[in-house]
Amino acid sequence: MTDLPQAGSVPSLLIAAPASGSGKTTVTLGLISAFAKAGHQVASFKVGPDYIDPAFHVAAGAGRCHNLDGWAMTADRLDQAMANAGRGADMIIGEGVMGLFDGAGDGAGSTADIAARYRLPVILVVDVRAQAASAAALIQGFAGYRADVDVAGVILNRVGSPRHEEMLRQAIAPLDMPVLGCLPRSEGLDLPSRHLGLVQAQEQGDLAGFAETAGRLLADAVDLEDLRALARPSSLVSDCDTAPSIAPLGQCVALASDQAFAFAYPHVLDDWRAAGATILPFSPLADEAPAVGADAVYLPGGYPELHAGRLASNQIFLSGLRDAAARPDTVIYGECGGYMVLGHRLIDGDGIAHEMAGLLPVETSFSAPSLTLGYRRIQVEADGPLGNAGSCYRGHEFHYAKLTAADAGVPALFQARDAVSTALGPTGHRVGRVMGSFLHLIDSGDGG
Repeated sequence: MTDLPQAGSVPSLLIAAPASGSGKTTVTLGLISAFAKAGHQVASFKVGPDYIDPAFHVAAGAGRCHNLDGWAMTADRLDQAMANAGRGADMIIGEGVMGLFDGAGDGAGSTADIAARYRLPVILVVDVRAQAASAAALIQGFAGYRADVDVAGVILNRVGSPRHEEMLRQAIAPLDMPVLGCLPRSEGLDLPSRHLGLVQAQEQGDLAGFAETAGRLLADAVDLEDLRALARPSSLVSDCDTAPSIAPLGQCVALASDQAFAFAYPHVLDDWRAAGATILPFSPLADEAPAVGADAVYLPGGYPELHAGRLASNQIFLSGLRDAAARPDTVIYGECGGYMVLGHRLIDGDGIAHEMAGLLPVETSFSAPSLTLGYRRIQVEADGPLGNAGSCYRGHEFHYAKLTAADAGVPALFQARDAVSTALGPTGHRVGRVMGSFLHLIDSGDGG
């Protein structure tokens, strides 16, 4: 297909569900695979701060997947991300987060907000296990809950039998709601997960095969042409260049990138490249050191706790970090997993302590996991590479690790509040030009 629509005019669909666990990721992957196999140039986006699902979209056949976060991103950043999502594509398939109307503690940032802002048709994936006519009541409630959200059709997931399907269709028929397809129950369509969500795409043995299987099932169960006929271009508010969400840490940034450090937001890296920075990936798991010529090292989040023994034994990597810290003009910044590796010790789930880089005076532990989750309003404590004191960001925190030891005399990196502005106090640490915290920065914005 050669004559592709302009960004912002690409026919789009938004896949959502009444609740997490309904099967929207599987349906999204199957649709991406099916439409790509049919010859479409498919792009995608993921609503919210999720940094795992986008890699699944790409593996299924999407050319690129962008995050659209209605809470953490400014309006201009959101519009730019929506515009970028459609470049080079003739179809966009977006995936929602949680339930359709679920957002942050202050109510903002839901999938419904994205659907309303860009007037995107919503395809609702409904898990119909153990219900029949009740599914119709649920669908009617979701379709009528917000006048500015168009639930254009439903896909029924985990249908038990032909008789079950017949009962469901009869119950839904009076609603004038298109039933686009019915997916049977299938254990083969369940993706494995762990404590931060789905097992990462690069760790799945045959993700392409899974997506292809899901695509075949979707193509058999759903009329793809009927579904595509419901797609329509987004009502993009604007398409403009914006300032970087986070200023580049340096002109040449060494980026830790492998299964232990995979949680870097593409829009942040894109911003850095657009600002003229060079990104040099390296693999700590392969015992690679950050490039000597880099004036910044970025350790994003990921799963270092699953590889702690290996990381602790990779002395080329750890020595390279320490050498970088000794250079007077080099910045080292770690988020979540990266923060843990910059500390002295990481205690894994079996209670075994592993020596890390020792550049920040902290110890973190998974021996008694405890969930910390939520959006954050963030203020920088002191002048530095992330801006002057008082500079504001919005971000997200999601981890099971606990800070079990820290030097109280070391300055904090940030002050944090939650989504409803409840003060959470100081967080993170900085020693000279080495800094880190459990927070993932998403965009500049009001941190108060």
